[in-house]
Amino acid sequence: MRRALVLIGFTLLAGCGGEQAPPAPPPPQVTVATPLQREVVDWDDYTGRFVAPQDVEIRPRVNGVVTAIHFSDGQDVRQGAPLLTIDPRPYRAALAQAQAQASRANAALSNARQVTARSRKLATAQAVSTEELEANIAAERTAAADLAAARAAINAAELNLSFTTVRAPFSGRMSDRRVSIGDSVADGQTVLTRIVSLDPIWFQFEGAEAFYLKNLRQDKRGERGSSRNTPNPIQIQLADETEYRWSGRMEFLDNAVDPNSGTIRAHAVVQNPTRFLTPGMFGRARLLGSGTYKAMLIPDEAAVTDQTRRLVYVVGKDNKAAPRPVEVGAMVEGLRIVRDGLAPTDLVVITGMGRIQPGAPVSPVKGVIKADPTRQAAPTAATREPASGQATIR
Repeated sequence: MRRALVLIGFTLLAGCGGEQAPPAPPPPQVTVATPLQREVVDWDDYTGRFVAPQDVEIRPRVNGVVTAIHFSDGQDVRQGAPLLTIDPRPYRAALAQAQAQASRANAALSNARQVTARSRKLATAQAVSTEELEANIAAERTAAADLAAARAAINAAELNLSFTTVRAPFSGRMSDRRVSIGDSVADGQTVLTRIVSLDPIWFQFEGAEAFYLKNLRQDKRGERGSSRNTPNPIQIQLADETEYRWSGRMEFLDNAVDPNSGTIRAHAVVQNPTRFLTPGMFGRARLLGSGTYKAMLIPDEAAVTDQTRRLVYVVGKDNKAAPRPVEVGAMVEGLRIVRDGLAPTDLVVITGMGRIQPGAPVSPVKGVIKADPTRQAAPTAATREPASGQATIR
C-alpha cells in the first residue's frame, strides 16, 4: 500500500512539472499620430483697466458768483458746450470801460498826429524850433502806445467776459456739479465739476520685464515690431465676458522699467463709439506676442507631467513607446503647441497613455490630430452677474 501511494505521488508531481506557463498578455493598443502643423501666432496675457485719455477738473478762470448751471449730472456733452455761467455784469462793465479808454486814446492820437503834421510844415519854413517838433513827434508816439494799451485792455476784458461762460474743453461725460447757483467761485481754485473723454479710450496695463525683453529680441530679429513704434493689435475681455470682444492698437510704451515692481507701463487705444467702456473698468487682454511661425500641435492630454518636465510617448519602428521630454507652448483650438523635442515625422501616442510601460512594446493604431476652433476659449471664466437684493411682482 505504501509503495503504491509513493508511486501515485511521483506521478502527480511529474504531471505538475510538465504544465506550460500561461501566455503573456498582448501589447496594449494605443492611438498614434504625427503632430499637426499649422501657421500660428502667440498672444501674451495681461490684466489692466480702462482710463480716460483726458480727465480734467473744471475750474473757473474768473472770480464771481454762479448764476446758471447748464448741464445735468453725468451728462454727455460736446466740446464747447456751456456748462456754467458766472455773473458777467462786472466783466461787461470792465469791457465798456476799456472800450471808452480806447476811444479816448484814439482821439488823443488823432490830435497828436495833426499837431505833428503842422509842426513839420512850420519846421520847413523854420517857424518852429527843432526841439518843439521833436516834442510833438514824441507826443504822437506816446498817444499811439496809449491806444495800443487800450486795445490790449479791450482784448483782456473780452477774454474775461468770455470766461464767465464755462465751456466743455472736449467732448466727454460730466461728473456731478460741485457748486450751486449763488456760490462764489475763485479763479483757478474752486472745482466746479469734472469731465472725462470716452471715445477713444485707453486700456492701461503693466507688463513684466521678461515679456519686455522677449519683445525687444523679437523686434531685433524682425519677427514682431516693438509696441513703442508699432501699433500691435490687442484684444480685451471684460470681467463678465467669455470672449475677447474689444479690439485696439498699442500706442504707448514707457521709457523705463519700474525697479520696484520689475514692470513697464503701457497703454492701447480702443475705439468706444457706444461709450459702453467706462474709465476704471477691469479687463483681461491678450497682446500679439510673436510673428507668424509654423508650429507642431498635439492634444494637450498627450503631454503628461513628470515632476517638472512635460513628456510625450513616441512609438519607434520597433513598436516600442519611449518617453520624450518636450517644451510646450500655448493652447490653440484645443491643441498644445510643442516648441521643441519633436520632429514632424514622430508618431506620438495620443490615446492610451495610461497603459504604456516605458520601453515596452505597444500595438499602434494610426489616428489623426484635428483642431477644434470651438475650443479656443478665453483663459479666464466670466464673473457671474450679482443677484439683486430685492424684487417686486409687477
